[in-house]
Amino acid sequence: MLKMKSTTVGALGDLFDGPHATPTRRSDGPYFLNIASLKSGRLDLTESDHVSKEDFERWTRRVTPCAGDLLFSYETRLGEAALMPEGVTACLGRRMALLRPDRSVVDPRFLLYFYLSPSFQRIIATNTIHGATVPRIGLSTMSQWEIEIPTLAEQQAIAEVLGALDEKIATNSRTLHLCVELCDAKFAHAVNGMHLGNKTFGEIAEVSGGGTPRTAVEEYWKGEILWATPTDVTGLAGPYLSSTSRMITQAGLDSCASTLYPRGSILMTSRATIGAFAIAQSPVAVNQGFIVVNAKDPRYQLWLFHEMRARVAEFVSHANGATFLELSRGRFKQFRVRIPDVELVYSFSREVEPLHALASQMISESRKMANVRDELLPLLVSGKVRVQDAVKVVEGVV
Repeated sequence: MLKMKSTTVGALGDLFDGPHATPTRRSDGPYFLNIASLKSGRLDLTESDHVSKEDFERWTRRVTPCAGDLLFSYETRLGEAALMPEGVTACLGRRMALLRPDRSVVDPRFLLYFYLSPSFQRIIATNTIHGATVPRIGLSTMSQWEIEIPTLAEQQAIAEVLGALDEKIATNSRTLHLCVELCDAKFAHAVNGMHLGNKTFGEIAEVSGGGTPRTAVEEYWKGEILWATPTDVTGLAGPYLSSTSRMITQAGLDSCASTLYPRGSILMTSRATIGAFAIAQSPVAVNQGFIVVNAKDPRYQLWLFHEMRARVAEFVSHANGATFLELSRGRFKQFRVRIPDVELVYSFSREVEPLHALASQMISESRKMANVRDELLPLLVSGKVRVQDAVKVVEGVV
């Protein structure tokens, strides 16, 4: 069992909040972080804006985020956190705060895992202020929150174990993106100088859509059939869908406009966000926010996938709608397709198929490791599992 020490959040370091206004955004310059950048323990800078040097100096008069600072949201998206990485120049955004750890008391990596642990999330929930607008943390009282943490040496050991899983997940993510980028590059090379052909998507593929079972009918839901919504696709780490947030029953599938599409089907979001993609890794049904494409000759499937990805801007330009943009299936079917000599299509597919398989494998592996990390996290932080035992578990999956 770990030896736990009673202390307070304020004893771990200094708390600072961000500005209560927003500077003028720019396309480059120092980052202006926002709470959307905090994603399950990591900082996604693609979700952040930029500010001028002058605005940066004004917004960092109180504090400039440094490597190892714990960044967190104190309004709306409570419970989200990430560590400030090295080599990044940024200022805190609205509704963001940071805890600058006293490294003689707490290991920054452990602090992040501790913050994300169920035990600390319960402390956040207990201290959440539910006002007239949005839920928030009272930063003035947060420093007084009572907590229990292990010794610094034990913190560092826990951080090493969980960090090994996160490092492997990060490596997999880089491999995933390299594979997808290489496939896109191969396609761009293949179509360089190529003109649209005479055939359309509707002629060379089955173009379908989906539907939603009635939500009030319980027997339609919580079944064993994957049922995708656009959110399932827009939140993916890569264009490969193997699970969905909701499942339906056979009765639910029979009641709606979707069929059960086979593994390998191309799913493209067609409403609001147009042109988010996934290749189905298992049979799946979809709601009405998708265009589903399956080549009549399966050997053309990956070619069509990349053809569609390369033409999103064109698809968006032909969308319409008073409330939100939508690309109709009828209009999509009319788009002509670049189709080269059949041997080139087959050659391209043979080249990219193993890359897509590897990229999909990276997502699957990372999901397993994230599950192991999430299972070990509360057990290690609470002292219910010894570090030595956790190391053996991690060695089995890394």
